[in-house]
Amino acid sequence: MLAWTGLSVAWSTQTPPILFADFQAPQGARVVVCGPSGCGKSTLLAVLSGLLTPQAGEVRVGDTQPLRLSAAQRDTWRGQHIGLVPQRLHLAQALTVRENLALPFVAAGLPVDEALLGQRLQQLGLASLAARKPHELSVGQAQRVAIARAVMRAPRLLLADEPTAHLDETHADAALRLLDEAAAVVGATVLMATHDQRLLNRWPAAQCLRLPALAGLEVA
Repeated sequence: MLAWTGLSVAWSTQTPPILFADFQAPQGARVVVCGPSGCGKSTLLAVLSGLLTPQAGEVRVGDTQPLRLSAAQRDTWRGQHIGLVPQRLHLAQALTVRENLALPFVAAGLPVDEALLGQRLQQLGLASLAARKPHELSVGQAQRVAIARAVMRAPRLLLADEPTAHLDETHADAALRLLDEAAAVVGATVLMATHDQRLLNRWPAAQCLRLPALAGLEVA
């Protein structure tokens, strides 16, 4: 499951804190966080991934409360249980697709699971692209690589920040479908931040969490 209660993030003493309404979703759920630019969507994702510590509140991912972990423990937990699809894909340009997909193992100090890597390449339709580098990929192909990297180690929670922001209609549909299929492969909960209202029509079964605009406060 994914849940949070009493979350509050303050960026300065001169502005009021961002307050996030309490929320809970079962394991395997699809959640869409929507709202205008600057309402705190990316901030929420940063808190849920353990990259940002709020001023108050609790987060639960499965049986873990990451905000109660030490910084080192939180880094380990994130590497094992969280998949991130950032707004800018951050693929390593000098590495091949296959090498990019191996990075989650390298970052965790683990040997690369070649069998699993090959399986993910097949599952997500990337086997024919394994030897290519990012500059040799189309926008849609690069998006698939980023999603594949995020689910490589079967995360419990997959966080996607504006995954269709730079995609046209066709590629946006494909990216959303791939997110759903990739998460289903590993049984992950998906939380996607977006300001694209059209995505709610493409993902009608998702729980929708709407964040209001923040008067006088510009945040991600």
